[in-house]
Amino acid sequence: MDRIYTKNQRKSLAFPVPGGRHGESVCRVLRPAPPLAAAAARGEAKATSFRRAGRTNRWRASVEGKGDNMSKRWGKIALIPSSGRNRAHLVISLLGSARNRGAVVDCPGPQSEEAGKADACAGCPNQQICATAPTGPDPDMVTIAERMVAIKHKILVLSGKGGVGKSTFSAQLSFALAEMNYQVGLLDIDICGPSIPKMLGLEGQDIHQSNLGWSPVYVESNLGVMSIGFMLPHPDEAVIWRGPRKNGLIKQFLKDVDWGELDYLVVDAPPGTSDEHISIVQFLQATGIDGAIIVTTPQQVSLIDVRKEISFCKKVGIRVLGVVENMSGMWQSISDFRFVKSNETGDENDVTEWALSYIRSNAPELLSVIACSEVFDSSGGGAAKMCTEMGVPFLGKVPLDPHLCRAAEEGRSCFADKKCTVSAPALRQIIQKLISLGQQNFEG
Repeated sequence: MDRIYTKNQRKSLAFPVPGGRHGESVCRVLRPAPPLAAAAARGEAKATSFRRAGRTNRWRASVEGKGDNMSKRWGKIALIPSSGRNRAHLVISLLGSARNRGAVVDCPGPQSEEAGKADACAGCPNQQICATAPTGPDPDMVTIAERMVAIKHKILVLSGKGGVGKSTFSAQLSFALAEMNYQVGLLDIDICGPSIPKMLGLEGQDIHQSNLGWSPVYVESNLGVMSIGFMLPHPDEAVIWRGPRKNGLIKQFLKDVDWGELDYLVVDAPPGTSDEHISIVQFLQATGIDGAIIVTTPQQVSLIDVRKEISFCKKVGIRVLGVVENMSGMWQSISDFRFVKSNETGDENDVTEWALSYIRSNAPELLSVIACSEVFDSSGGGAAKMCTEMGVPFLGKVPLDPHLCRAAEEGRSCFADKKCTVSAPALRQIIQKLISLGQQNFEG
């Protein structure tokens, strides 16, 4: 496809460009240097990058040898389209994704020793940044790997859309694993909206530092938490940071926090597929990520974004452990309901005492009945149908339980008392499914 061959060694070389208007077309190189022409005739020359020469219809290519001459650099040559700009555009589209004028096709990468110095870097707007940045492997990655070697399992908790109960699930998952006597760490990387400290009853706590690094804030002796929420001078303080600063803090959490030996590290990520997600995958992937749990609600407006989240996981090579459908209908005991009457003006009168008294007198058996209501439209099949279409596991449904919401607000486990009678069993069943994934290296 990108082989240079000789049409006429004295006059030109030609690059084949499949898909032209009249079949295969060519882009010719006029007056090639004799060594280049000879190498092309032997099939040993190869074009490695293309870019536009200014605003003209000329393009420049970096060409190097193949075979025995792999290390030989032939330098730059000028490409002149044989029939106008359209054909040169086909060359660019074929050999890379440089659709913008002056884009670099053969970027050596910011970690390369040639970053900002290679021929392909000429004209790139980031050339100076790459040329002056440190090159080679990131030394912090070694420190992160040393920290993570003592952690058996790493789980990401993701959501496509905010407000679906992802942090609530992360908190209750951590509580449940800790109750099973696992050593658990919960890392909150939602930099702009850290809600984990409140959901674990740790508001107002501070991070302490020792010669081993930052110490997590502990709920129990086997459940530690780290969040930017512990660093804010005031709980109402806004975090107004761009991507690089967020990424820097996430890296610092991974390399500086002294987690010790853990069975599970649960990472609560913000909604979407942005800087934080790319960073956590980049920093942890080499150390092994068990996979991601994705939390959604039943309605289509949430499932649309969850599909994107699943696509993100597939693109970056993260296994989707399963999808949890949260707020899957509202389940509540009749005795917990509040009853009201409204008049024509919209005023409400609380008649709870009268209604419950009437039920006790005339139908006491109703007080033990659970009333169910569809809060979100699930006529499209909900998360279960989406999982079948996307080829990912469906872990189960968690109903919208006011007692679970209250437990999250108060920073306690929903498993600690008997009030969360509808949500706690559903969560336990999902967590047992996760732990039973032994054949997928989740439990070991």
